[in-house]
Amino acid sequence: MKRSITTRLVGMFALTALAMFTLVGAALYGVLGRELTRHENDDLNTNLQNMRYSIDRFGDLEHWARLQVKMDTLSPADGSVRFWVLSDDPRFLYGKGLDEMERVNLGEAGHGSLTLPSTGRTYRTLSMRLAPFADRPAVRLIVGVDTAPFEHTMRAFLVAFGLLALGAVALVMALGWWIARIGLRPLHQLSDQARALRPKTLSQRLRLGRLPVELEDLTVAFNGALGRLEDAWQQLEGFNADVAHELRTPLANLIGGTQVALSRPRSAAEFQETLQSNLEELERLRSIVNDMLFLARADQGEAATGLTAAVVAHEVEVTIDFFEPLLDDTGTTVAVEGELQAQATMNIALFRRALTNLLQNAIEHSAAGACLVVTVSRRAGAIWIAVTNPGPAIGAAHLPRLFDRFYRVDSSRHDTGEIHGHGLGLAIVKAVASMHGGATLATSEDGLTTIAFSIAGAA
Repeated sequence: MKRSITTRLVGMFALTALAMFTLVGAALYGVLGRELTRHENDDLNTNLQNMRYSIDRFGDLEHWARLQVKMDTLSPADGSVRFWVLSDDPRFLYGKGLDEMERVNLGEAGHGSLTLPSTGRTYRTLSMRLAPFADRPAVRLIVGVDTAPFEHTMRAFLVAFGLLALGAVALVMALGWWIARIGLRPLHQLSDQARALRPKTLSQRLRLGRLPVELEDLTVAFNGALGRLEDAWQQLEGFNADVAHELRTPLANLIGGTQVALSRPRSAAEFQETLQSNLEELERLRSIVNDMLFLARADQGEAATGLTAAVVAHEVEVTIDFFEPLLDDTGTTVAVEGELQAQATMNIALFRRALTNLLQNAIEHSAAGACLVVTVSRRAGAIWIAVTNPGPAIGAAHLPRLFDRFYRVDSSRHDTGEIHGHGLGLAIVKAVASMHGGATLATSEDGLTTIAFSIAGAA
């Protein structure tokens, strides 16, 4: 079962409070035990010294009888304090349960404890051996204090502190829940704003307001993601519209031509001409579909396969030879410059496809007799292939979008029919570069337009 942040925080508050109270309780328990023991030892020592003083002063039986009366007076009826005097002379014995004392191991003189078998009561004791005096032989004086009050006090402390700790932990949990709710309120507000987002309101952003520092970075990142999502959505809408537009024209031509051909009886030659026209439109549709499938695979992160180390300038020359008839018709020349011996690892078919698109684009947007320049260069471990052609300048706002699908700078470019006639040429160049781990670049200044892409250099 999933737990909320509030529940986790309350649980952590409770565990922390319980740990703190446990440590404090253990410390107080130890201090209380030591203090009670000290008080008991002080009482034992006081009673022992008083009796010692009295016993040391007298050594005859007459005074011993008076001393016994004094010890009876000082012994409470509840037996919380007891006196014993042990001696080899029966006349100088004192204390209740002397027969039991003989069965108790008293050990050496000093502090100790004993449990009377008849009552089961445990006493903390302090004993001392006194030298003989007059008629009195050597005796052993023992003072005992019942430990039951001590144990009762310690148990009462544990119970009271345990109940207090549990109550305090419950209070901490309640306060923790209240604090967590207040602390997480900005997060709930952000969640409400996020739930209010709709496809038609993608321009909406989460309000920063007076957010805690911890949520500012998250909000900024989320707004950035919304911005990218809005751009992608707009691009998708534009893309769908462009696809519909591009497919609509050949489909309309197919339908219109077929309807005209069927409107009245036609000869075989006329039907053959209609079929030939339809075939051209179908070829155009197939080209669009194939290019779209290729771009879709590239968008999914497909990398180029069948890589081969090749001299880039040689592949450029082979591709230029393919355009020789078109170059002769337009009087256009192509020069190859730069690092002519540079090698790169590439899929040769994809490389030639990208360069073909760039050359076709440059030829279509250059005047007859223009001189095109293909430059091969090495930068930051990558091989760059740039095609430069003279022609009208392209605005800076358009340059970053030249590689978008179906993007055209203006109507004049649309009329001339960009690469393949359907606006996917430069998008394919970008896809090929991406599949080779490269990038694209476009510049236009001083009457020269340069469009380039890169691929990884040979190892």
